[in-house]
Amino acid sequence: MRASVLTTVLCTLQALAQDVLSFVDPLIGTINGGNVFPGATLPYGLAKAVADVDGQNTGGFGMDDSRVVGFSSLHDSGSGGNPSLGNFPLFPQVCPDDELNNCKFRIDDRKVGYDLSSVVAEPGYFALDLESGIGAEMTVSEHASLFRFSFPEGTEHPLILLDLTDLWKSRQNASISIDESGRMVGNGTFLPSFGAGYYMAYFCVDFFGAEIYESGVWVNNRAGTEPKEIFITRGFNLFYLEGGGFVRFDGSDDGVITVRVGVSFLSSERACRNAELEIPTPLDDFDGLVAAAKESWREKLHPISVSENGVTEDLLTSLWSGVYRNMISPQNYTGENPHWDSGIPYFDSFYCIWDSFRVQHPLLTIVDPVAQTQMVNSLLDIYQNEGWLPDCHMSMCNGWTQGGSNADVVLVDAYVKNLSSIDWDLALEAILTDAENEPLEWSYRGRGGLQSWKTLDYIPYLDFDPLGFGTNSRSVSRTLEYAYDDFCLATLAAGLGRQDLYDKYTLRSMNWRNLWREDQTSFIDGEDTGFAGFFQPRYLNGTWGFQDPIACSALSGWCSLTSNPSETFEASIWQYLFFVPHATSSLIELIGGDEDFISRLDFFHTSGLADISNEPVFLTVFLYHYAGRPSLSAERIHTYIPAYFNSTLGGLPGNDDSGAMGAFLFFSVIGLFPVAGQNVYLIIPPFFEEVNITSPETGKTATIRNVNFDPSYEAVHVQRATVNGEPWTRSWIGHEFFTAGWTLELELGADESDWGTAVEDRPPSWV
Repeated sequence: MRASVLTTVLCTLQALAQDVLSFVDPLIGTINGGNVFPGATLPYGLAKAVADVDGQNTGGFGMDDSRVVGFSSLHDSGSGGNPSLGNFPLFPQVCPDDELNNCKFRIDDRKVGYDLSSVVAEPGYFALDLESGIGAEMTVSEHASLFRFSFPEGTEHPLILLDLTDLWKSRQNASISIDESGRMVGNGTFLPSFGAGYYMAYFCVDFFGAEIYESGVWVNNRAGTEPKEIFITRGFNLFYLEGGGFVRFDGSDDGVITVRVGVSFLSSERACRNAELEIPTPLDDFDGLVAAAKESWREKLHPISVSENGVTEDLLTSLWSGVYRNMISPQNYTGENPHWDSGIPYFDSFYCIWDSFRVQHPLLTIVDPVAQTQMVNSLLDIYQNEGWLPDCHMSMCNGWTQGGSNADVVLVDAYVKNLSSIDWDLALEAILTDAENEPLEWSYRGRGGLQSWKTLDYIPYLDFDPLGFGTNSRSVSRTLEYAYDDFCLATLAAGLGRQDLYDKYTLRSMNWRNLWREDQTSFIDGEDTGFAGFFQPRYLNGTWGFQDPIACSALSGWCSLTSNPSETFEASIWQYLFFVPHATSSLIELIGGDEDFISRLDFFHTSGLADISNEPVFLTVFLYHYAGRPSLSAERIHTYIPAYFNSTLGGLPGNDDSGAMGAFLFFSVIGLFPVAGQNVYLIIPPFFEEVNITSPETGKTATIRNVNFDPSYEAVHVQRATVNGEPWTRSWIGHEFFTAGWTLELELGADESDWGTAVEDRPPSWV
C-alpha cells in the first residue's frame, strides 16, 4: 500500500473513531450578534429548551454575562430583529425567610446572574448554575422539555413560577390554571417577531420529585394561593401586565425538582399528550433523552467525514458546529399547524428565505435531502393554503418580504438537483403566481410593483403601484432579485417542456440591465474610487435617481427595512453590483472585461465595503471563477476563514440567520460553493486533505482530495484536477458529483496555474 493511501486510510479511521459531537459547540455565536440558539434540541425539533437572558437573547441565551430571566421551551435560531418565542418561561427561586411575599415575580426583580464557567451546552443538553445557588439542566424530546432544578441544601419550600410572557413581551392575552397536583395548563396569544398576524401557543407543566406545598397565581409583584387560575391581557393603555402561576414544594430528599413541559400550537390537551407520550417517566427519562438526542445528531452528521491531518481543532469545531446549526431551524411542526393539516410533514420557521436560499437549503439538499424535500413540500403546502409562497414564515405567520420571491429559488434549486417526490407542475404554478399576480399586501407575500415590472422592465424609484401595497423601497435590489427569480422560473419551465414560458422569462431575467448607469461614479471620504458604472434607482419616467453606491455598507451605516429603508436591502449598491448569478458574463462585459471585474472585486473585498456578516456577499467571494481566475477565489476565502469564522464565542461575523453563516463556512472549507438555483458548484481546494460525503439518497460517497495538501495554506492553487481519474479542466461541477459518488482530486501548488482559466472552463452564464 502506498504511503499516501495509507495516510488517507489512517486519517479516515481516526475521524470515524472520533465522536463528531465532541467538535460541536452550540455556544459559538452567543455573543457578537450571532443570535444562535445554544440550548437542547433535536434536529428540526419543536421543543427547544434553554435559559433566557436579558442581554443577547434573540435565540434565548447569550454568553454576554447578562442575567437569567427564565427557562423556556420554544425558540428560533439565528433570527434577526426582535427576540423570537421564549414563551412561558419557568423560574426557580427560594423565598427569603420562607415567606411567599418575599419571592420576586416580575422580570426586573427576579432576574439573576449566572456563573459563566458553569455553562454546559451540548447537542441535546444544556446546563448552568445561577448566582442564587440553584442549578439548572435540561433536555428535550420532539414536543416537550425536561428540566432539573437543583436547590441549595436545606431549602424548605422552593418555588418555581411560570410567566405568561415571551422574550419580546409581545403577549396580547394569556391564561393559566393549576390543579391540585400542581399541573399548570394554559395558553397565550403572541406576535411574530418579524412578521404579520399572531399565533397561539399552549403549555402543560408537571412537577416531580417533591410534594406540593402550595400553589397559586401571581400578578406584577404579588402572589396568592387563591384563585388557581387567571386570564391576563395587556392592561390599561396597553401597559404590559406581568403574571402567571407558581408552585411551592416540600423539599425533596436530594433538593432536585424535575419539571416536564409539553408545548403545542394546537391546544393544552395536545401539549399534555405530547409530554406524556414522549416523556412518560420524567424522574427516570433524563439521561435517556440526552443519549437519544445525541444519537439523532450523530445520525444527521454521519454523511460527512473529513481528514483531521494537519488541521486545527478550531477549524474542525467551526465546521461541525456550522453544520449542526443548519439543522436547528426550519422546524418540524408536523401535526401542530392549527390552520390546516394536509397529511404531510409540515415545516415552519423559515427565518428568512432571503438569507437561507443561498447556502442553507443547498447544504440540506446534500446532507439531508429527505428533510429538504419535506421543506420544499411545506412551501408548496403553504402556497396551496395561503395562496402564495412565503419569503419568511414563523410560528405559522408570514414574515416580512426582504427582497424578491426567494422561495422560487429554493424550489428550482431542488429541481435542478433532482430531488424527488415533489409536484413540479404545482411548483411551476406557485412560481408563476409570484411572477404574474400582485397581492394587495406584498409586504409579506409575493412581489410588488408588477405593473411597472411588466411595462417598464424595472422597479421604479417611488413607484406608482395602485395594485398592491408594501414598503415602497428597495427598487434596485428588488429589480435584481426579481430578474433572478424570473431566470429560475425559466429554468423550471424549460425542464417541464414549456418553451413559451422559458422564452418569456429569460427575456425578463435581463431586466437588471435597465438600472445600469455607466457614468455613475463612487467616492469614499471624498476620494474617487476610480470606478464608473453602477446600478442606480430610476424614476417612472426613465430619469435617474441617486443612491450613493457606498450607502448601506459598513462604511456608511446600516439600512433597515423599517427605520431607514433605501433602494437596496441590507447591502450597498457596491454589494448588489455583483448579484447577477445567471448572467455574470454579461455583467463582466458591462464592467469592462475580466481585468476590470477582478479589480472591482479586489477593491470591494479590501476597502471595507464587503460585509461578510450578511448573506449577499457570500457568492462574491467566489466570483473570480467567472473571470477565469479560480485561484483568486481560493486566496480570497482564506482572508475570511478563520479571521471571521472561528470557534470562539463570537466566532460568527454576524447573525447566523438559521444557519446561513455555518453553511457558508461548510461550503467554503469543503471546496465546493453552490450557485443557488443552478446545478453549479464552484471548485476551490478544501481546507482539509480529504472530504467525504455520503449521499443519503444513493448511499454513494463523494470524495474531494487534495494532492500536495499544505495545512499552512500556502499552496492553494489548483495545478491539475481529475474526476474519477480523468482530467477535469472546468472550475465547477454539478450535483451529480454527490449523488453518483465521484472522486475529485486536486493537485495543489504555490503558484497560480492555467487550470480553469479558459473561457469554456468557466462556470455557465446564460448570456
